[in-house]
Amino acid sequence: MCLSIDEGERIGMIGPNGSGKSTLLRMLASREEPDDGLIRAPRGTVTVYVPQRDDFGAGITPRAACASAAMGCASVHGDIHEAEVLAAVVLGKVGFDDARMDQVAESLSGGWKKRLSIACALASAGGTPDILYLDEPTNHLDVEGLEWLEEFLLRGSQDLRARAVIFVTHDRVFLENCATRIVELSRAYPEGTLSVDGNYTEFRRRRGEFLQMQARAEASLANEVREDTRWLLRGAKARRTKAKGRIEESSERRDELSSIASRNAAAAPTSAGLDFNASGRKTRKLLVATGVAKSMGGRRLFQDFDIEVVPGECIGLMGPNGSGKTTMLRVLLGELAPDVGTVKRADPAPRVASMTQTRSEFPVGTLLSEAIAPFGDKVRFRDVEMHVTAWSRRFLFRDEQLLQQVSMLSGGELARAHVARMMLDPADILVLDEPTNDLDIPTLEVLEDAVEGFAGATLLVTHDRAMLSRLASRIVVLGAPDGVPRVVASLPQALRVLHEFENHVATPIARAATPATKPSAKPIAVTVAKAASTPSSNAPKKKLSYNEQRESDNMEKSISTAEAKAADLEAQINDPKLLADHAAYAKACEVLATAHAEVTRLYTRWATIEAKRG
Repeated sequence: MCLSIDEGERIGMIGPNGSGKSTLLRMLASREEPDDGLIRAPRGTVTVYVPQRDDFGAGITPRAACASAAMGCASVHGDIHEAEVLAAVVLGKVGFDDARMDQVAESLSGGWKKRLSIACALASAGGTPDILYLDEPTNHLDVEGLEWLEEFLLRGSQDLRARAVIFVTHDRVFLENCATRIVELSRAYPEGTLSVDGNYTEFRRRRGEFLQMQARAEASLANEVREDTRWLLRGAKARRTKAKGRIEESSERRDELSSIASRNAAAAPTSAGLDFNASGRKTRKLLVATGVAKSMGGRRLFQDFDIEVVPGECIGLMGPNGSGKTTMLRVLLGELAPDVGTVKRADPAPRVASMTQTRSEFPVGTLLSEAIAPFGDKVRFRDVEMHVTAWSRRFLFRDEQLLQQVSMLSGGELARAHVARMMLDPADILVLDEPTNDLDIPTLEVLEDAVEGFAGATLLVTHDRAMLSRLASRIVVLGAPDGVPRVVASLPQALRVLHEFENHVATPIARAATPATKPSAKPIAVTVAKAASTPSSNAPKKKLSYNEQRESDNMEKSISTAEAKAADLEAQINDPKLLADHAAYAKACEVLATAHAEVTRLYTRWATIEAKRG
């Protein structure tokens, strides 16, 4: 293969699992040597490489890790003080404050670990390498981390930016937003790669055109080879003159046809045959959660949460890492009891098929054949019996892998093994917790097709924005400052709510199909107000003025009126007709936000008056 990298490019490298993307990236970054060929760069070219896994020493802080990396920078000259200064500058520019610089690195979230890995790589080159290589940088990042990384690559400061970037990823939105060129590794192309200038949308268009042209070329060559065959069968006399030259040309065409047919076969869909098996149950409401709250480790994850789960819809769960998405799944499914509220399940209990993000449920020593066919060497799928070998081939496993332990499978293979097991049992609810981990783009798209065709309900936890945009009929957004999840109808709305959460000014959104009977702002507002307003015990007590006393006497009535108005607006905002009218919905959200702000203002004012009364 041949590949050139020009200044200013951001190259996204894609391809099926096992196509060699990470290996090629390591070779380009001089971490591995090629078996054949040459990799050339101008003298003095500085490259840095960020691997898939963010690995830091035990107990080390970001400041120490980055300073250690900076010691490799030529401009530091081995001076630890210079290295520490450079580390502090680089860490500050990727968003670390002093407190976070001195945390233990392993305690950071996935997004902050990735920032630290990038900071260490940049510090090792003085902040401005010529080429930055990123291997699967989007893995395990929440939306905040993804958006930070996109912003950093697109608009990083001039003194902290590589002249060119190459990254391997399966994140389609990230490719769309960041790539100036996309290179796909695949045996479907003559040189093993297809390079297209532009974003992911342009790549898909150009790839489709190329594959169509290649298929037409195969058909045309096949016609010529058939003509050659008929000519060869005529006999020497009938072939007359120039026989030797045409025989040679015919042989060349046959070789060319074999090559192009092989490429077109590689281009044909070879993704796993995913097709989830719905039970066909007619129950209208599978789950109904009312006023649910849950804390873990002394921290409130969510509260005052209401939702109905019905067949035929996909509910996405979205929020920062650690916001309680997996915990919410477990509460809804009955694996954890809520601290407050109820979760009612249909009778008999809905059948659930789950794919967890750890994917480690198979016992140690389990063979692949036992994992995907737990009751013998045959499986039954939709009343059709088949041998485990045929079943495994549907998920792209080789026959010899059946006797391999699942612990030896790659991440993508383990994901396919879990799906193969899930598909055997008819389900009412499909639970997918971070299903995109380790899956390549073709498999992601087939998984989306399968979920889209599933007749039951789906609960989907993912940071994959393309998947949420395509599949989710509603999105539950966690991580609110007041602890109350918001339920919205689209990905753009969910992203807007997440940004508001980050700024601690979240606009209240309709949070369930059934409105909550109690507004959630009350206890939070009181707590915050008291923490901010309670005077010290030695402060002199003050007598209320006449107006303040009247205000205090009427406060409960005022709050009750404001709460009733907010509750009425919450009920109105759940109207499907309103959700369909984006302009009206946005206006309603603003009105609801004003109503909740008034409730909060009244509680804060009440707390201030009571603090003054003493």
